Amino acid sequence: MLTIGCHLSSAKGYLAMGKDAKAIDANTFQFFTRNPRGTKAKAMNPADVERFLLFAEENSIGRILAHAPYTLNACSADENLRILARDTMKDDLLRMEYTPGNCYNFHPGSHVGQGVETGIQYIADMLGEILSPELHTTVLLETMSGKGSEVGREFEELREILDRVELSHLMGVCLDLCHVWDAGYDIANDLDGVLKKFDDVIGLSRLKAVHLNDSQNPLGAHKDRHARLGEGCIGIEAIKRIVTHPVLRELPFYLETPNDLSGHAKEIAMMRNA
Repeated sequence: MLTIGCHLSSAKGYLAMGKDAKAIDANTFQFFTRNPRGTKAKAMNPADVERFLLFAEENSIGRILAHAPYTLNACSADENLRILARDTMKDDLLRMEYTPGNCYNFHPGSHVGQGVETGIQYIADMLGEILSPELHTTVLLETMSGKGSEVGREFEELREILDRVELSHLMGVCLDLCHVWDAGYDIANDLDGVLKKFDDVIGLSRLKAVHLNDSQNPLGAHKDRHARLGEGCIGIEAIKRIVTHPVLRELPFYLETPNDLSGHAKEIAMMRNA
């Protein structure tokens, strides 16, 4: 059975997210750990988490995906901003221990003119500080579109980060469809070739999640503008091939399209009928 959901608001807590997911026939979901444009986080509510875990078990809600705030930059030129990213993500991983066995996704960051090599090293150094053998969460690097000075536009850059982290067995990759398309990987016309490239460079065993979206921009645009499924340059037929591909179909898919819940419900139904 297809594992698919969308990004949900965490404002009312975990149980509310679980109920929102069920209402749109989703069996997973993504959420922000804290304010996506800042660093403030609500206090954890253990009773709410326990109610959610029971609800998830009863309603077959699978592995959920937490997303770090967009504002964090692990490879900033400003040491204070790198420290903020480290401390925030370290706290997020402690909070994730309330829901063990799930994933935590983050954008690797932007090197802001320092160069990719320096950016990669800063990211790896941070991960070396926050990962520990006791964690029950898989930390995911997200593939990026390559706008500005983003790190992660090429599979080789993500592999380089993984190679420099001692506990990289606790890590994986989230494949964002809009991002890889905008980065220049032709998932519409050469999906098998892209997956082979991913396998050769990173290894498909590292692929743990897929951000399901279309792109407003042509292949290789390096712009990162998400579109609703079938309303962008990737196209609905290519997206259907992705969710049914034998290498990908067992992975969890998380919609990141500009939609409300009713719009996400329609997209979920469309993908279930692919």
